[in-house]
This record gives sequence, C-alpha cells and structure tokens, in this order.
Amino acid sequence: MDIAAFARLLAAGWTLIRADALLPRELDPALPPGTRALAGFLRLFAGRAARQGRPGERLARALERLGPVAIKLGQVLSTRADVFGAAFADDLSRLKDRLPPFPDDQARAEIERELGRPVAELFPIFGGAVAAASLAQAHEAVMADGRRVAVKVLRPGVERRVADDSRTLLLAARLIEGLVPAARRLEPVAFVATVIRALQLELDMRFEAAGAAEMAEVMARDGYMRAPGVIWDGVAKRVLTLEWVGGAPLSDPATLELPGLDRQALADNVIRAFLAQALDHGVFHADLHEGNLFVVAPAELTAVDFGIVGRLGPRERRYLAEILYGFLTRDYARVAEVHFEAGYVPAHHDRDAFAQALRAVGEPVFGRAANQVSMSRLLTQLFEITALFEMRLRPELVLLQKTMVTVEGVARRLCPDHDLWAAADPVVRRWIARELSPVARVRELADEAVRALRAIARLAEAETAPPVVVEPVAAPGFAWFAAGAAVAGAAFVLAWALSQA
Repeated sequence: MDIAAFARLLAAGWTLIRADALLPRELDPALPPGTRALAGFLRLFAGRAARQGRPGERLARALERLGPVAIKLGQVLSTRADVFGAAFADDLSRLKDRLPPFPDDQARAEIERELGRPVAELFPIFGGAVAAASLAQAHEAVMADGRRVAVKVLRPGVERRVADDSRTLLLAARLIEGLVPAARRLEPVAFVATVIRALQLELDMRFEAAGAAEMAEVMARDGYMRAPGVIWDGVAKRVLTLEWVGGAPLSDPATLELPGLDRQALADNVIRAFLAQALDHGVFHADLHEGNLFVVAPAELTAVDFGIVGRLGPRERRYLAEILYGFLTRDYARVAEVHFEAGYVPAHHDRDAFAQALRAVGEPVFGRAANQVSMSRLLTQLFEITALFEMRLRPELVLLQKTMVTVEGVARRLCPDHDLWAAADPVVRRWIARELSPVARVRELADEAVRALRAIARLAEAETAPPVVVEPVAAPGFAWFAAGAAVAGAAFVLAWALSQA
C-alpha cells in the first residue's frame, strides 16, 4: 500500500470531519439511527469552523483546502441545485472561478519562462487575474497589435499536487472496490482512471489549445454555442492565450437578470449544443459548468476552458441517440433492446422486465417541467433499477455521463421549468433521420464492404511479403492512469448521502 497516499486519505477525512462536512448536522433528521449516532460521534471532533455557515459553505472551504481534484468534485456538485438544494449549490459555486488567485508576479514569471519573451513585449497591457479556478487562473491582456485576449496560466506546483491527490483518491477507489461489494458494479477504479486521464491532459495547455480550436470548428457548424479563437503565438505547456470573450459569466447570479435575456432559449441551447457535439461530431466539451460559460442577451453562449474534451465512437453515438429517441417516443422496448445490444445489461436478464423497469422510470417524468420532478427521487430509483439488472459503469462513457449531469443541472438553473426532452428532441430526431434512414443503411453497408475489401487486400499482400522480425516494444506505463480522481468514490458517496436529505 502507498503509505503516503493512505496518510493523505486520512488527512482528507479528518479535514471533512473537522468542518462537519462529511455527515453534516443538517442531515440528522434524514439519517437512520445508526448513521445518526456515527455522525454525532464524528461531530465531537469538529472544529470551531464547523459551527459557522451552511453545509455548502463548510464543504466549499474543506474542498478548497483539499486541493484541485476535490475542487473539481465541488464544481460538479454545484451544478445540481435540483438534487442538493439551491443554497447548497450556490455555496459551492465559488469553486468554479472565484478561488483565491496566485500573485501576478508569479504569473508573469511563468509566462516569460514558457514563451521565452518578456511579458511587456508580448502583452503591452497585462492586467490582474479576472478568474481563478482549481488548476489555473486567467488574466486580461492586450497584445501589441491591439487584440484583447485572455491569458491562462497554470498554478505553480499544480502538477505535483494533482499527482499526489490522484494517488490518494485512487487508493480510496481501491478500498471502496475491495470493501464495499455493492459498489463494484460502479467500477470505481476504472472510473477514477478515466477521469484522471482527462485531468492529466488538462495540465498541458497545448492540448487545451488544440481542443479549443477543434471545438470552435465543431460549434460553428450548429450555432448553439461558440468558442474563442486560439492565439497560437501565446501557447506553451503552462500558458494558453485565447481571444477575449465578451458577455457576462453564467456563474454570476446577476447574469440571469440581464435585460432581454431569454432563459428558456439559453437552456435549450446548452442542451442542444452538447447533444449536437456528441451525436453529430463525436467530440464534446466535457466541462460545461457555469464557470465556463459566458452569455450575451438574448441567448448567445460562448464556452471556455477546453482542458477536458470527450469523444464518442460511432457505436456509442448510435446507442446514445437510439436510447434518447426511444425515451422521446416512449418506445421502452427499443430502449431496452439497445441496452442489451450495447452490452450495458448482462444477457441473462429478461428484456421485457427491463423494458418494464424503464417505463417505471420514464413515464412519471415524461413531458413534465423540471420543477415538477424530484431529481433526488429519480436518481434513487435509477440506482435501484440499475442494481437490480446488474448494470456496470462503462469507463468509456464516464465523461459523457458526467457532462450530461452537469449540462442538465445548468439548464435547470437557467430555467427551473425547463423541459429537457423538448430541448433534446430536434437534435436527436435529426440524427435518427440522417443516420438510420434507408439511404444511411445503404451507405453503411457500402463502407463495410470497402473495409472488407481492404482487409482482404492486406491479407493477400501479407502472404506474398517476406517475413518481418518485429522487435518487442515496451508497453506504455500505467502512469497515465495511476493518478486517481476518486471523484468516483468520494463524489458518489457524498452525492448519495446528500441526495437523501
């Protein structure tokens, strides 16, 4: 066992206990007697700060002390006011882009070291930090040619902090997987490995620049959302320069009161932008919380922070579209069939029974406004049903599922009576009409035939070619997956406890 990681895990638990943020006192009325007694015992060790503020404020302070990976968890929880309550979500919102910034002189030194030129030469006007998040902060600047830009700089030492925290959380995921049999189907270790892979890429601004450029092209095709252009002369491993984004940050509560703002259209655009990216293009912005969205009335959206980009293969896109379309048309038998085709449900289960279970989930919420649906109750029901049918977490869909949760939460905060299904309908139907039409089927068969012919040609070439000696190649190390975001275990346990309130 990694002793240092175990010590950090204990320290993290102690931090949450001292802040009364693990099983906060406000949850006592909803806890069963045994858990309530445990919570009371743990509260004996709470510090003075535990008596100050609401649960969300105490948790925000604790997560900020715990570091960047824990802050990422808080950002996800802050998008779900419908599950945890508006006050709790608002208290966590400061973790999105209002953390304490590091000094400007450190940012300037980092820029000069990375770009190899004086800041004054690159940016004659360079202002203080305008937003600070868990991994980096952004500065407003003006280039020599007069262009207004945003310069994003990684926090000093953040790579080491993320690596340490990740090992700790990976250990937590392994402990959960080993000690809690019921949690094994959620694949906590695989979940952690997937999320941490994305975090590792997020620590290289060159990857984010490439992601921003790609997403700008994708978003321009649909018009639901846009992305700023990349200033490639201002890009390095720890520095990213983008065109300045106009508008008001969606993380600011005052933004929702802007004159002429169409909150319904904004909520629709958030949902449709995400679905169009995922279904039509197989690539999507995987960190769409309010801190990364800017708004211009009536309903123009601009996204920033492309450190995490999710991708879906053709099969996953088809499964997603058919599942959504099945719910839209209330064809639960087809939804069930797709789950079995995709391998999401083990083959030995009864398909009709699974379709019946899906109907039990879908019918009570279909066509209802968001404010008429209890998300905590719905999540509880979904968890019970997935357990009954032994559905396991799919690591390749982790970013998709996480982003769907975040996007729906943003839409609900924009428009409390938002109808998710009505917003999704045109994008899903467009995909179904294009990809599952008879013409599309013929095109798919033709593509398969071409691939088969190419494979046959390669086999024929291999038979006539002289033998080739292949030197063994070392497999890439597991280090990319070793840093853990037990956002998996920690997020699930915390979210589950709070959702019972």
